[in-house]
Amino acid sequence: MLEELKKKVCEANLKLVEYKLVLFTWGNVSAIDRESGMVVIKPSGVDYSSMTPDDMVVMSLNGEKIEGRLNPSSDTPTHLELYRSFPNIGGIAHTHSTFAVAFAQAAEDILPYGTTHADFAYGSIPCTRDLTKAEIDSDYELNTGKVIAECFRNRDIDCDAVPAVLVHSHGPFTWGKDADAAAKNSAVLEEVAKMAYLSKVLGAKPANKNIQKKHYFRKHGANAYYGQTNVKD
Repeated sequence: MLEELKKKVCEANLKLVEYKLVLFTWGNVSAIDRESGMVVIKPSGVDYSSMTPDDMVVMSLNGEKIEGRLNPSSDTPTHLELYRSFPNIGGIAHTHSTFAVAFAQAAEDILPYGTTHADFAYGSIPCTRDLTKAEIDSDYELNTGKVIAECFRNRDIDCDAVPAVLVHSHGPFTWGKDADAAAKNSAVLEEVAKMAYLSKVLGAKPANKNIQKKHYFRKHGANAYYGQTNVKD
């Protein structure tokens, strides 16, 4: 079932290692087949060096394991809640990358200090509120997803324009059109977080709104002109 998607999800998980975003068994990537409503996700606690597409686990959107000999990632309920809340996304990645985690542990948004950030996201990368004791003690991973969705809803943030979030005291989740895009967005987020940290230390202020808007929309949206997408044969 979903053999091609399993292969892509496995490859995206291995990209986290290539991008130097994970240690040991930390982190996970998933993808959804919107037609069937099935999600493919990394198994829990399996070493990346031995992981194969056959190890991937197929889940329904309501949390039922459909296929797989291994247990799914412990973060599966978070992924499923994000797929339910953000219907346009096709892949999700979670890491514990150093600089993004540092901002999450400081409970700070990553502010748009310059054009590198603006190329990636339209505005700050938000940090969620802290989970309550009740939320932690009951359905912790599900409530993590709910707190992310709440953050975007309450702050009126477009999840397509800002493909990343920091979970308070925890770390980053990113998403995209598929598993590969989600993994790449994790790499970009970590670089942006590193730049933001250094900029903050040096006393920088966020870039002006005009340059932020210019850089975001030259790469995104109907009038984007970055790259070769409009070249005709």
